[in-house]
Amino acid sequence: MKKVDVVLGSFYGDEGKGKIIDYLSQNADVSVRCTGGNNAGHTIEIGGKKFAFHLIPSGILNKGTIAVIGNGVVIDPKVLMQEIKNLKENGYLVDNLRISDKAHVIFPYHVEMDRLQEELRKEEKIGTTCRGIGPVYCDKYERCGIRMGDLVNKKFEKQLRKNVETKNKLFEIYGHKTIKVEDILEEYNSYANQLKEYVVDTVELLHNALEENKKILCEGAQATLLDIDFGSYPYVTSSNPTIGGICTGTGIGAKYIGEVYGVLKAYSSKVGAGPYITEQNNEIGDTIRELGHEYGTTTKRPRRCGWLDLVALKYAVMLNGITGLAINHVDTIGKLDKIKLCVGYQKEGKTTMHYSTDMDEIAKCKPVYEEFDGNFGDISHIKQRKDLPENAQKYLNRIEEIVKVPIKFIGTGARRDAMIVC
Repeated sequence: MKKVDVVLGSFYGDEGKGKIIDYLSQNADVSVRCTGGNNAGHTIEIGGKKFAFHLIPSGILNKGTIAVIGNGVVIDPKVLMQEIKNLKENGYLVDNLRISDKAHVIFPYHVEMDRLQEELRKEEKIGTTCRGIGPVYCDKYERCGIRMGDLVNKKFEKQLRKNVETKNKLFEIYGHKTIKVEDILEEYNSYANQLKEYVVDTVELLHNALEENKKILCEGAQATLLDIDFGSYPYVTSSNPTIGGICTGTGIGAKYIGEVYGVLKAYSSKVGAGPYITEQNNEIGDTIRELGHEYGTTTKRPRRCGWLDLVALKYAVMLNGITGLAINHVDTIGKLDKIKLCVGYQKEGKTTMHYSTDMDEIAKCKPVYEEFDGNFGDISHIKQRKDLPENAQKYLNRIEEIVKVPIKFIGTGARRDAMIVC
């Protein structure tokens, strides 16, 4: 019955999900991206070549794996075509790619709306990537969105004209130049011709795979604390990168889900505005950023860095039903002399493990830290957990003790094979 494994981000994204997905997808028949758009990304290094995926599931790199972009994803065709081109130029045929006919399409007016809205927020900016993600999800729920099935079957012109008319009225209010339908039609008809071969009913495809006892891996994008419902609202994304988004973004029922892997780093990081209790806006944070190369896959923005927060991690475990942890950058944190671990919040003189997404509540909390010795040395060659240095084992053991979920994967370096499978 349990034929579907899931990989999710436990914090603010950028935890290194791509590396875990890459390993698991080698034994998967189908790899699925379920939510979000090209505001997220996975980076995988193979044979000295780095692949940055923003829309296509990273399982595409495995010859025998069908890579599916699910209905919960929003697609910028231009970005998708660039990814396909990059794969083909590096020897990948891409004939194993499938795209949901129900996935919504990002148009130029979505990108412009996103940028203008962020500008108007001024000092209250959310930190959106300005890729049009929020506006396209708005259209989806306004029921005026255009889906991939509409695009490739050339049935979108009538709705496009209505949408452009509406958006242009808003652009006029903003004092922004209006958009011409004809320019969009020419460009997007070209995309339709190139993408048509990949667009199918992926719900049927996935359920056929389940009936055939195929193994499915669902790739989460972004992470728990960015969830539109359960994250640090309003500093969140526009979709559900938690476990619920896996079901609604694929059409797969909950009864099929087996292992749920929560990915995190041995420290923490965040891109964009919003609360971040364990942030180290100081020399320590700068050091972690440089050691961990903490710059966004999609935006190239420098990430805010800090200590690992086990209060937030327990919250992610509870929300997602996480069965195993995958902790990356253990080698990175091990380069520090001393490491701190947040094991609770101090609020009004009391220590609590309660995580709140209310801004006022978070402002009242201070992190409670435990300190550990670092200096793990070179651990990139180690293949068994018992062979890790004592300092590393103490740190990992304490995480498991507090969160009460076993660590299944330990990232020990940047290479594809620099990982301990527990």
